[in-house]
Amino acid sequence: MNVESVTIKEIAKICHVGVSTVSRAINNHPDINQETKDRIMKAIEDYGYVPNNAARNLKITDGKTIAVLVKGITNPFFSDMIRVFERDLVERGYSMILQHVDEHQDEADAAMLLEREKRLNGIIFLGGIFARAEERLDRIGVPFVFSTVGVTDSVKHNRYAYVAVNDVSESRRMVEYLLDLGMKRIAIICASERDRSIGALRLDGYFEALEARNITPDPKLVLRPVDEQDTYSYKNGYERVKRLYKSGTKFDCVYAISDTMAIGAIRALRDLGLRVPENVSVAGFDGLTTGRYTIPTLTTLKQPNEAMAHESAMALFEQIEHPENPKQHKLFEGELIIGESTK
Repeated sequence: MNVESVTIKEIAKICHVGVSTVSRAINNHPDINQETKDRIMKAIEDYGYVPNNAARNLKITDGKTIAVLVKGITNPFFSDMIRVFERDLVERGYSMILQHVDEHQDEADAAMLLEREKRLNGIIFLGGIFARAEERLDRIGVPFVFSTVGVTDSVKHNRYAYVAVNDVSESRRMVEYLLDLGMKRIAIICASERDRSIGALRLDGYFEALEARNITPDPKLVLRPVDEQDTYSYKNGYERVKRLYKSGTKFDCVYAISDTMAIGAIRALRDLGLRVPENVSVAGFDGLTTGRYTIPTLTTLKQPNEAMAHESAMALFEQIEHPENPKQHKLFEGELIIGESTK
């Protein structure tokens, strides 16, 4: 093979994968196995393949393009949603740009920068904070939708399209369920104090549930993340529970505001010699498929992520095609999934 003229199809053949898989590896797409990605990138290096970025950028700027800005791209909750976005966008004749936004990067700034670089038709904000000053949001020159973003009181909701669950009421429902089981000392693994989006809203739901039962919240049971760069991670759940146990603070249940942190908590309890749920119960939030296969299976509040992704895309298409119509707002109900991790 002439390495100077190797094509993406030949790289795919060498690696025994499809062309789309090679494309995802090149574009650092989260929906690809790390081992497969490493094998593809090694083949690209070995054979000297150079992606035709000029042609790709020409196609992007000349076509109909929607950007998906993801805050928390390592969160597996978003994987299925990204697949739905890609499917729905392609069906409408759009291409998709997937853009990662760092934990402390301003989403509005990232959107405006991307808008300047590419000729976008619309933007979907996936994750992040619905708490930007209205003048900043209004500087975004294309239609946009907030998807799975906590809805706070910092903006006039009717001005912007959003799709989410009611994080306060759903979190309260989970904590009420745990209290009904007889839990007395429920620790919550939450987000940093700077998180004024879903982290704050799910914490509010926790406080509301306790206060409704005349239980005074114990600050020692409110566990902030160890690593603020990757809040919703297995590591944060693991490390926070180990620190809580070593502090000597009494607890009989751990509620994590994401399944990833809950799974990390289960592992920490096992490493500490505690049994779940016999010694400590654990519950999460999101409804990741992974939770069905943990030992024990995870009790969680499942968000309908694929339906939410579809509604987000539809809300954006509505703005693009009928800008004179009111912005769409959709709040989904979650589903309480009772697993083996609570007794």
